[in-house]
Amino acid sequence: MSTRAIRGAIQVEEDSVTAIRSGVVELLQEVMRANDLVPADVISVILTATPDLTADFPAAAARDIGFGAVPLLCAAEINVIGALPRVIRVMLHCETSKTAGEVSHIYLKGAQALRRDLAQ
Repeated sequence: MSTRAIRGAIQVEEDSVTAIRSGVVELLQEVMRANDLVPADVISVILTATPDLTADFPAAAARDIGFGAVPLLCAAEINVIGALPRVIRVMLHCETSKTAGEVSHIYLKGAQALRRDLAQ
């Protein structure tokens, strides 16, 4: 087993509790599915949101889907002029048998534009 960091992002439609929570759930579930992970494999998760997302803490949604025992941290992305709006990013640290080249980084919806080289 190795320790790996997995990146991902999703663009949500609006600044609302529902949009933020559903975006986090979709993103984390896809990261977990694509990398054959269960919450016990996860060491920690850092979630960031662009400054235009203030309706909820992204970590709250993660706790609701089985990350209650995982250390979670929320932070604000820097406010860069012209940056893609309404984006939640994740960096998930885990233990896995996958090599760095086998890890799947997940970019969903409008966030695919952030990493066209990795987007699904």
